[in-house]
Amino acid sequence: MKRFKIGGVPEHFNLPWKLAIEERKLVDLGVELHWSDMTGGTGQMIKGLQTGTLDIAVLLTEGITKSILQGLKAKIVTVYVKTPLRWGIHVPYNSAIQTVKQLENQTFAISREGSGSHLMTYVRAKQENWNLKDLKFNVVGDVYGGLWALENNQAQGFLWEKYTTYPFTEQKKCRCIDEVVTPWPCFVIAVRTELLAENITLLKSVFDRVHQEAKAFKENPNAAEIISWRYNLKLDQTQSWLNETDWNYDNMMMKEHFENVVDTLEYLDLISTEEKKNWESKLYF
Repeated sequence: MKRFKIGGVPEHFNLPWKLAIEERKLVDLGVELHWSDMTGGTGQMIKGLQTGTLDIAVLLTEGITKSILQGLKAKIVTVYVKTPLRWGIHVPYNSAIQTVKQLENQTFAISREGSGSHLMTYVRAKQENWNLKDLKFNVVGDVYGGLWALENNQAQGFLWEKYTTYPFTEQKKCRCIDEVVTPWPCFVIAVRTELLAENITLLKSVFDRVHQEAKAFKENPNAAEIISWRYNLKLDQTQSWLNETDWNYDNMMMKEHFENVVDTLEYLDLISTEEKKNWESKLYF
C-alpha cells in the first residue's frame, strides 16, 4: 500500500476528493491518502511541498506556476477544475467603499505571499490601471484572518472565492462589491518532483479515479443539497456554483492554457524573463 500526504482547501471544490477517500474508492488501487485541509490556501500548500509535509497538493494554477518557475521542486500533473474561479472583492461591512476604484492605494489582506488572494489582487489592479508598485498587503493566514483584518481596519480589501465567503456576507462580516474571474482553469494537481519517477502511473490512476468521482457527483441530482449541507451554503448559491463549475472529467493536462498563465505572471512582474525561460519543461512532468 502506497501512502501519500495530500492537501487542499476545505471548500466545495474538493468534495470529490473527500468522498473518494471517505468511501474508500481508492483502496483497490493500492493507495492510502492522508488528506489535510489547508485553510491558508495555495501559499500554505506551496510551503508544504517545499518542506515535504505534503506530497500532493490541489491548488491554484497561478500560484503553483509562479512557485515552480521560481524553483519549487514540484510538477503539475493534471488540471483538477477546468473552469475559472470567481474571486469576490470584499470590503469592511460598514466601510464607505462602494466601488473597486476606491480601493486604489488601500491595503489588501492576503493569506500568504504567492497565494491566490495575493496574485489575483495584482490581476485586478492591472485591470484598473493602478501602479502595481504601490500595492500594499497585510499577510493574514486564511479567510478568518482576512475577515479580522477588514473588521479591525488592518485592510480595506480582501479577495476570496465568492461562494466560500457568502455566509460571511450574510452575517455582515464583510461586503462583496465586485468580482474578478481567473482567465484560466482554476485548480491543478501538483506533486513533489522526487516522487514522480517511481509513482507517476499510480498517481495518474488516482487522479483519474477522482475525476470520475467528480463526474458522478456533477450528475447527481442531489449534488446541490449535499454541498449546501456540508459547506453551510444556501441551496440557490450551491446550484449557481455547480452550474458554473466543471471538473476535468477527462483528466487532460490542458497545456494550451498555461502559456496565458505564464505570460500574465511576467506581464505583472511576478516572474522575471529569466524565470520564464523554458517554462514548459519546468512546469510539467
